[in-house]
Amino acid sequence: MRVPLSWLREYVDVPTDATPEDVLAALVRVGFEEEDVFRFELTGPIVVGEVLEFVEEPQSNGKTIRWCQVRVAPDGEPAADGGPAVHGIVCGAGNFFAGDKVVVTLPGSVLPGPFPIAARKTYGHVSDGMIASAKELGLGEEHNGILRLVELGIDAPVGTDAIALLGLDDVAVDINVTPDRGYALSIRGVAREYSHATGARFRDPAAKAWGEVNLHDSDAFRVSVADAAPIRGRVGASEFVARIVRDVDPTRPTPSWMVARLTLAGIRSLGILIDITNYVMLELGQPIHGYDLDALKGAITVRRAAAGEKLETLDGKVRTLDPEDLLITDESGPIGLAGVMGGGTTEMSASTRNVLIEAATFDPVSIARTARRHKLPSEASRRFERGVDPAIPFVAAARVADLLVQYAGGTDTRSGGALLQPFSTPGIDLPKAFVPALIGVAYTEGEIVAALEMIGCLVSAREADWAVSPPTWRPDLIDKWTLAEEVARIEGYDRIPSLLPTPPSGRGLTPAQQGRRRVANALAAAGLVETPSFPFTTEEQNALHGSASGDPLPSVHLANPLDGQSPFLRRSLLPGLLQVAHRNVARGMTDLALFETGAVFLPAPGVRYGTSFVPPLAVRPDAATLAELDDSIPPQHRHVAVLFGGNLVPKQPGETAVAADLTAVLDAVRTIASAAGVVIDIEQTQRAALHPGRAGRLTVGDIEVGYVGELLPAVAEASDLPGRIVVAELDLDLLLRSAGEKVVAASLSGYPAATQDVSLVVSADVPAAAVRAALVDGAGELLESLRMVDDYRGAGVPEGSKSLTFALRFRAPDRTLTAGEASDAKLTGVAVAAERFGATLRE
Repeated sequence: MRVPLSWLREYVDVPTDATPEDVLAALVRVGFEEEDVFRFELTGPIVVGEVLEFVEEPQSNGKTIRWCQVRVAPDGEPAADGGPAVHGIVCGAGNFFAGDKVVVTLPGSVLPGPFPIAARKTYGHVSDGMIASAKELGLGEEHNGILRLVELGIDAPVGTDAIALLGLDDVAVDINVTPDRGYALSIRGVAREYSHATGARFRDPAAKAWGEVNLHDSDAFRVSVADAAPIRGRVGASEFVARIVRDVDPTRPTPSWMVARLTLAGIRSLGILIDITNYVMLELGQPIHGYDLDALKGAITVRRAAAGEKLETLDGKVRTLDPEDLLITDESGPIGLAGVMGGGTTEMSASTRNVLIEAATFDPVSIARTARRHKLPSEASRRFERGVDPAIPFVAAARVADLLVQYAGGTDTRSGGALLQPFSTPGIDLPKAFVPALIGVAYTEGEIVAALEMIGCLVSAREADWAVSPPTWRPDLIDKWTLAEEVARIEGYDRIPSLLPTPPSGRGLTPAQQGRRRVANALAAAGLVETPSFPFTTEEQNALHGSASGDPLPSVHLANPLDGQSPFLRRSLLPGLLQVAHRNVARGMTDLALFETGAVFLPAPGVRYGTSFVPPLAVRPDAATLAELDDSIPPQHRHVAVLFGGNLVPKQPGETAVAADLTAVLDAVRTIASAAGVVIDIEQTQRAALHPGRAGRLTVGDIEVGYVGELLPAVAEASDLPGRIVVAELDLDLLLRSAGEKVVAASLSGYPAATQDVSLVVSADVPAAAVRAALVDGAGELLESLRMVDDYRGAGVPEGSKSLTFALRFRAPDRTLTAGEASDAKLTGVAVAAERFGATLRE
């Protein structure tokens, strides 16, 4: 919410020497967030000038310029820039006349852009300044020629400072208003909050006696509500005020001070009629809509849309309506989306002479759903969906009528039509000991009552509690907790002590959480970068990476996806990693070592997940309800995935680049295994997304926990990734369960190790992991570690066979091993390999 300070000062006593930063600091004290400060980015000398005469000079380019003589200071006095009282200025506009008062930007001034003004030679003359338009001064987007002060009803002496005259010296502060405090989307609300923060005197603009419409006038306008489909039992419109102003002149200019305030508040000037409705909306927080009364066909009815009904809104788009949409209609059909945007057939225009003012109270839920359904956020819907003050529509309509009379020359008929349902704010019982106990501050009873009365509550004391009636503009005050929050806010958050709670004993991370952290920390320590990504993807990506065969598997389709191109929940982490890799490569980061841990969603075939059932708020669901909700959630497994691309070691002096390959991703898998406390075996396999012959199945014992390999070139190319891309993905939950609940570090022995190597010849189709397992089983407890160091196929090895070389390390916990003991253990392992696979020692 942008708040011009000159406007704020009308309703609260802001010190004249208060800076925008001072105002922001005060508003921060009562719970708002500081955003920014907005000014008109222009500096003087910018003055009122009088066009004495001009000569029109046609140019060779077809353009006609005017060589003007403009008085910028009283006769005999120097101009604000130190020059003569009369300046010669070249101007290309043709909408002004001799004798007109205009705004002159003298040399040394700076206009928004920034656009510095200096004397310069152009079209054969030295132009000593510039005659400005409204757009050049920052007062609008439309360039309709020179700004003539007579059109604004201004007659100021020559040489007057135009910046102050037009309100261009004003400044606005911008604050972030949270959704529960919609009342602060108005000057009225912010002025009240500034008063709360500083104690300054507040003058409620809604307290002015503008009067109500005469419902018994002969020209009264009929209004009705026919809501056959209320939401949550609430009728779409609980209040509707229509007030008639006749004989307006829509060609009259909007006062410069109003244009300046609207501009600073972030709203473009659109003509006097619309500017007045926007001005009152910002002032009071009540959205206002104006209709061309002569374009209306009969009375107004507020109703829900019929299925398939259409409406052309003010933005020129024809919208197909939903039966839940709340409409403003006349006898011709829909003329507006209630609380969101009006229709094109009844909009106010340059031909409007009679205006019907609408000020209503609409159901927040209806307005919010309509605005989101049609992707049509507006200043009106922003306020309605947060809740407006139901006591303000009469006042707001009268305020608009008053301004239309004053600035558009209209006649207030003081007639119209109105619909009003009785409203009241429900009372709240506030125990006297509740607020100090909840906030942790020893507030006195007087402080609590004073804080609540300050925000507009009516407080009645009883023996053990207070009966509190919130004000009409605070629909967010619904219980004793929200009242306690208000007391803390008004009394100051700095009074709340900073005390850390004492955690109960016996709590901490679960074994699964500890395991996930160990894996993530180990990968990060190994040089990989964690890159969380969104869990949304396409059905094709789920099929390619979520199954070994590439055939489609069940996927969860979201009912309301953030991105319509990716409406499915992921079955694999790789689609997200590939997107991250593509984004980095596109920005020049070609050497990649990435990982992600996250949930994947693996629905069972034939099961439909999700539910439309929402349990009631503030009530703990029973066991059956919780079970139903749990059943509506698809199985979610925590996975870990890694991706390498480009160079593992960059090229540098004395060393060539080392490309990332399967070795790098296998090292990452070993890192994961070590952190999880398991031993992972690798067997060759095939997957749809991986290169044949360069893909491996990862197992812990007999349990498959993931896969590793090089992406197919076509898959990498489809993601715009150059070179080789190697990946791995593991089921982290399954991996940690395989390790057991605890990972115990091995004790360090003080005795030396005995090392042995062995080369075994086996059939080429025997997995190396199986041979390794046989050696481990046979070598017994003395074997400390075993690692394959070579896979040889060539001369000296029979065709169809391979030679696998393993490095073995033996150690005893209580003695120094002899070479014979190590050899015996090794040969025992060889015997088991020979028995299982026909392995022979290579000679």
